[in-house]
Parts: sequence; structure tokens; C-alpha cells
Amino acid sequence: NMSLVMGVAGATAGEEGVLLAGLAGLLAGALSMALGEWISVKSSQELYERQMALEMVELETNPEGERKELALIYMAKGIPEADAQHLATELIADKEKAHAMLVKEELGINAEDLKGSAWEAAITSFLLFAAGAILPVLPFLFIHGARAIAWSIGASAVGLFLIGAAITLFTGRSIWYSGMRQVLFGLAAAAITFGIGHLIGVSVAG
Repeated sequence: NMSLVMGVAGATAGEEGVLLAGLAGLLAGALSMALGEWISVKSSQELYERQMALEMVELETNPEGERKELALIYMAKGIPEADAQHLATELIADKEKAHAMLVKEELGINAEDLKGSAWEAAITSFLLFAAGAILPVLPFLFIHGARAIAWSIGASAVGLFLIGAAITLFTGRSIWYSGMRQVLFGLAAAAITFGIGHLIGVSVAG
């Protein structure tokens, strides 16, 4: 959202236009992220549910085949064949337990994956995006002109650094390296859009 705000700020000196564009970008981006997250979670859950339903059908129509699969699962865990066959025979007598075992071991589906709420994921995504996207907009609510632009860049840089630092939890890279890289890329994009916006603003005004 910083690039959008800087682009509009470069094209016009009016805070109203910057605020309108910034808030519109915030809302559009947050809604897009929320919708994408909802679709992703919902689609995954529906796929898992279908696979589980098909596994239950196989269990009911071909119990012997599923019993052999259970035995193979036990054997893969290092249990001797005779013991594995015995355990599989006992387990197949309880369809619910056998189904749960096959779903986990054969399909690799964790029951916890079905408990997540698509709406909760969507709302969380919306709020996280909005929290980051509001940073470059806030200064224009209280100050004007070049000072607002400077504060907007500063607030955005802090947000970008924190995002980069958070990424290190997954990458294991240096906090400073990831944080500053995120800041530099973000500022470069903002500078380009500000320049383009300024050129367009001058061209239109002329």
C-alpha cells in the first residue's frame, strides 16, 4: 500500500486524494487477501472431506483390501508380519478406528486440519493486511505536505523491517539482513511509483 500512497502523493499535493487512494487500496487489498485465504482453507477442507469419504466407502466395500493396507502400515512401523496381521484384523472390526488410522497413515490427513475455520482465517488475514496497509496512510490524517510523506515513509519502513524480521523465524537468516532487504525493496518500489506519479501529475497539470 505504501507504493500506491507514494504514487498518488507524487501525482497530487492534496491529502484528500492520498487518503482516498490509500484507504481504497487498504480495503481492496485486505478483502482480496481475506477472500483468497477463505477459498484456500475451504477448498483444502472440502478436498480432505472428500478423500475421507472415499476412504470410508473403500472400507465398507472392500474390508479385506483395507485390512491388508492396515497390516502393511503396521509392518512399515517395524511390527512383525504375524503381529501386524493380527492387529489389522482387530482394528478392521471397528470401522471408525480403522478409518481414522487409514486417514492419518495412508492419506496423511490430520484431523486438526479440518477444525480450522475458513472465516477465522479470512478475518485474521484481513486484519493483518489492514494493520500493515494503514501505516503509510496514518500520517496524512494528521500532517500535510512533505512532512506527511516523510512520516509515511518512516512508518512504512518500520513495518517493512518488522515483516522482514518475522520472516527470519522461517528462514533462519539474520534479522538485520532480512529486515533491511525488505525495507530497501519497499522503498525502491515506493520511489519508483512516487516518481511516476509525479511525472503523471506534472503532465496532467501542464
